[in-house]
Amino acid sequence: MFRLPNIQLSKITVFLAILTWIGLLLVDLTRVFGNVNEIEVGLDSELTWILEIIFFILLYLFFSQSISRHQNENFLHLIWRAASTGLFATGVALLIVVLYNLMEDTALYSDPLLRNFFYHVNFALTSLFLVSTALLWKHLILYQRSKAVVQQWQAFEIILLVSMFFVLINKNDLDYGFFFGMTFLIIYSIILSANLKWIPYLTFKEKWKSILFLSTILICAGYLLYQTLDYSLKNPYFINLSQNLFLLGLFAFVIIYSLFSFLVTLFNLPTSSVFEQKLIEAINFQRLSQSIQPGENEEQVLDILMDSCMSAAYVDAAWLEIMPRDSDPKEIVHQRFISDEERLDVRQIMGQTKPFSDHLSNENNEKIEYIFGKIPHELYKSALVFPIRVNKKLLGNIFLVKEVKDGFNKEMINIISTFVGQASISVENYRLLNEAIVTERYKEELEIAQRVQRSLLPTELHHNTCFEIEGFSAAADEVGGDYYETYQFDDHNFALIIGDVSGKGTSAAFNMSQMKGIFHSLVQFGLPPITFLIKANNALSHCLEKNHFITTTYYLLDTASKNIRFARAGHCPTLYFNSALGRSEFLKINGMGLGMVRNQQYGDFLEEGKLTYAPRDVLVMYTDGIIEAKNLAAKEFGYDQLRNVLNLCHHLSAKEIKEEIIRKVYEFIGKDALPDDDYSLMVIKFIE
Repeated sequence: MFRLPNIQLSKITVFLAILTWIGLLLVDLTRVFGNVNEIEVGLDSELTWILEIIFFILLYLFFSQSISRHQNENFLHLIWRAASTGLFATGVALLIVVLYNLMEDTALYSDPLLRNFFYHVNFALTSLFLVSTALLWKHLILYQRSKAVVQQWQAFEIILLVSMFFVLINKNDLDYGFFFGMTFLIIYSIILSANLKWIPYLTFKEKWKSILFLSTILICAGYLLYQTLDYSLKNPYFINLSQNLFLLGLFAFVIIYSLFSFLVTLFNLPTSSVFEQKLIEAINFQRLSQSIQPGENEEQVLDILMDSCMSAAYVDAAWLEIMPRDSDPKEIVHQRFISDEERLDVRQIMGQTKPFSDHLSNENNEKIEYIFGKIPHELYKSALVFPIRVNKKLLGNIFLVKEVKDGFNKEMINIISTFVGQASISVENYRLLNEAIVTERYKEELEIAQRVQRSLLPTELHHNTCFEIEGFSAAADEVGGDYYETYQFDDHNFALIIGDVSGKGTSAAFNMSQMKGIFHSLVQFGLPPITFLIKANNALSHCLEKNHFITTTYYLLDTASKNIRFARAGHCPTLYFNSALGRSEFLKINGMGLGMVRNQQYGDFLEEGKLTYAPRDVLVMYTDGIIEAKNLAAKEFGYDQLRNVLNLCHHLSAKEIKEEIIRKVYEFIGKDALPDDDYSLMVIKFIE
């Protein structure tokens, strides 16, 4: 059977471009010869312009194919390709200048044919540099593809195509139409030059190299522009190819985008180290095995995963397909910005299109990490599929689709891989945690946690003969996050603290231990209450998870002056019984929880309270589990009941007041009700 030879299209394009340039050279030299000798050669200028247009088109086609084959190369290599091409074109132009300087006293110096020959060589190399660099800039502009950016570039290509043929309209004259078109191309080049999203992904070292390459491109482009225009000013017998809207428009685009890239890269240098650190942290985040966040379940993790992936890849639609259990059909969850009909249509097309069809027909293939590519859909042109595996079993597939071709790059895929990996770990940890609750091993671990927590609460509360103090704590789960403590500076000065960690269970107990360590580290300095809370907030900001916080109230008690200074960080207001007035009141001062505001403005949200006590006064410190305790009717114990209990039992000792409050709380919720939060209480009764 006869087979056609396998000829690469790029080689044909190069061959045709060379032939076109030779034809352009011969036509123009013939015209110059006729002008010099006043001979009618029968070659019109339109032929020159047509050959020039064909040459531009062939160069554009060749470099479009050549650069597309290397589009996965890093940014620095793409910029270097443009810089090296510019250096070559500039080097040849400089050699021509040197050669003419050497021939200044010879007849060849003023020979119009030789001068036009070298002009055409310079024109060819300049065109090669401009077209290749413009297409390299295209891949940088379309690095993070969106529908708007793709449409902007497509419109620019149409404008460039029209500018190629403009020479046939204005007859190579610098008329108003030419200046209007040039102004429009410059403005559009400035608009396109705002797409510089690739620059932040450069490392500090790569940014310095890119600055060097971009400055090289600017110098080469500037010199070639000067050299091209200088030819037309010094030669009387001259075929002018430089007064071309397409050529000068490319000069404008290459120079403007290079200048914008140079300046933005230069100004991004100070933030390079920060970005590199964040990128390293994101990659390492994938390798960590962490438990699921408190209060979240498997569905919430997958919901967060969808939002994160869509944001990272700028996708137009997405859905998550959960694998069936037993004979159940596949479950579609978290479907975003796509209808059921469109989803089924896209899913069917992907099932028939490689490389997606291989995975979707054999979804248990553990070797596949992700699949991306083009899809022949009417609306959506590219897709990315990420399998989600839990304990080496396929949980499901996340489908991300975009309305543009080649819409996913390696940085997007790396970030999404991080999210998927962390989500898989979180779901696996969640499932393991649920299974461990019913096992003896988990019970043993909880017993250890209980002993650790009990060791965190003080066995003795510091006091002197001027007051009595009693404490109580009961966890809703096996372990809890409530905390209280005292510290004695000297015979008359004491520090007291009570706190409540957000959440419950082992996570809250762990954060409680951090608070205990911070208290013991800071209390020794005898800091004022507000200063103590500011420093505690600074310390917790580095170790407390972002969705966690701690409420607390810190007291400084001076029994010599009978004064109490205190500050509240979002904690429940202290209940104080004033024996002189014979009633209780809540000491309400402003304050925000530790870890909520993690900057230097945290102190602006705090307020210090002062109190002078008298004998028989009572101070009750508690956590929100007391006032939010609910009975079977879902009614809360509340602030008023707590105040009423203290009004009735204020005459008792601190121990008896504590027992009475706890008895009333348990009596309120009932014997069959389970506490839904930790109960903690600290009672002070002043004697003298």
